[in-house]
Amino acid sequence: MRSELRVRAGCASGLLLLWLFASPLALTGNAFPPQSSHSAKQPYALIYGTVWGPDDHPVAGVPIKMRRSGDKKPKWELVSNSTGEFAQRVPAGTDDYIIVADVKVAKGQTKPEITVHIDDDERKDVSLHLTQQQLPK
Repeated sequence: MRSELRVRAGCASGLLLLWLFASPLALTGNAFPPQSSHSAKQPYALIYGTVWGPDDHPVAGVPIKMRRSGDKKPKWELVSNSTGEFAQRVPAGTDDYIIVADVKVAKGQTKPEITVHIDDDERKDVSLHLTQQQLPK
């Protein structure tokens, strides 16, 4: 019985030593990963929005495209969540952003869009309102 306990204890301590020597922390000799220049927190602004339907209920699954006002192509593409909300971090500073609900519209009509002005590292709350024809199917 004692020899069986010694063998089991020996196996457990052997596994512990193997884990210690094979772990990345043991290999680097450092308990904390190295800090990169990208890990420093950069200031940002937050655009937080909600997509609303014609009945004033939030709408989920609406594709959202965002771009700076001077750009032609969207830089960010999002989808409204189950409560109709979306959020995007943008660089801190002064700039205007165009937010477009990427939904189908009748020929000659424009997609629902809003312009948001950001100053520095603030949060802006916005709303996009859809008509019955613009609701995702």
